[in-house]
Amino acid sequence: MNASSLLNAPREFTVADFDFQLPSDLIAQHPAAERSASRLLDGSASVPVDRIFRDLPLLLNKGDLLVFNDTQVVKARLFGQKSSGGQLEMLIERVLLPHEASDGSAHEVVAHLRVSKKPQPGGRLHMAGGLKGGGFDAIFLGRWPDEQGQLFRFGLHGPASETPYELMARHGHVPLPPYIEHADGADDERRYQTVFARVPGAVAAPTAALHFDEALLAALQARGVQRASVTLHVGAGTFAPMKTERIADHVMHHERYAIPPETLQAVADCRARGGRVVAVGTTTVRTLESWARSGEAQGDTNIFITPGFDFRVVDQLVTNFHLPQSTLMMLVSAFAGFDAIRALYAHAIAQRYRFFSYGDAMLLQRA
Repeated sequence: MNASSLLNAPREFTVADFDFQLPSDLIAQHPAAERSASRLLDGSASVPVDRIFRDLPLLLNKGDLLVFNDTQVVKARLFGQKSSGGQLEMLIERVLLPHEASDGSAHEVVAHLRVSKKPQPGGRLHMAGGLKGGGFDAIFLGRWPDEQGQLFRFGLHGPASETPYELMARHGHVPLPPYIEHADGADDERRYQTVFARVPGAVAAPTAALHFDEALLAALQARGVQRASVTLHVGAGTFAPMKTERIADHVMHHERYAIPPETLQAVADCRARGGRVVAVGTTTVRTLESWARSGEAQGDTNIFITPGFDFRVVDQLVTNFHLPQSTLMMLVSAFAGFDAIRALYAHAIAQRYRFFSYGDAMLLQRA
């Protein structure tokens, strides 16, 4: 390879390149008093500007298209007992569709399990009431997606054949991220959910969308900004730490998505009029860019977006601040540029922005 080729060769990143030091007191434990009163770091221009989130309409143009993820967070964290009396915790990752279930029913789920000893096939777990009753039973059916899988498949059996969503709504807890230190409460039920959540299935919120309230949505509409939605059910894998040094060795988790025909048409119309497609959150980016590559408007995606990725749909991105060494740090670095993100994060820390799910947001321009 000659000197010119070496200079133009793409940089090879490692996981350590996406690390940064964050003071623990900047990790937001509670949301801002008002959704749209959180801070917004405008990184879409050459110089970062500190704003309030409700300023967003000033940064968008008539004819731009905001695309939201309308997934609804379910109360997927459940507690129970084994028949021996041992305590356990279950986090339901996915409710299987009838064609995915072993018996064709709508009562099978895939879950993470925290327990001293894993159950045997056919083993019965007593959930949300334990051995005293009043809850429901979970029958262990095997690993998922195969016998070497990291997740567990259960059949849920409750009173009156309640669906898994009904059982979670009655007995479950809000699955707050691991860095939020308080137990879930009534305020979390309301605030760890977007105002337009529509399709149940997520175990983590599309957090960039938490900043939107009805007044802000009305202001955007008055500005002439168009609105569309996709659905991606955010999985617990969004918080999973990278366990490899080489980015290429990481295996990305799968998440279920769907894009309605009217959203595909809205994207096409936006392109035709010269508007910008503005994704609200990394989950929306992953959904739109998955469709751009596969041509499939629904299915599962494990798309892994790292520096060098060729974005085909999204022009701007509204996003929160992400965990060090995470796949989402890699995504935003791919979108706005590695050096630009490093500078924006340094600015945010210096200006004491609030980080992660209940924290502040930034607006990014595609590099």
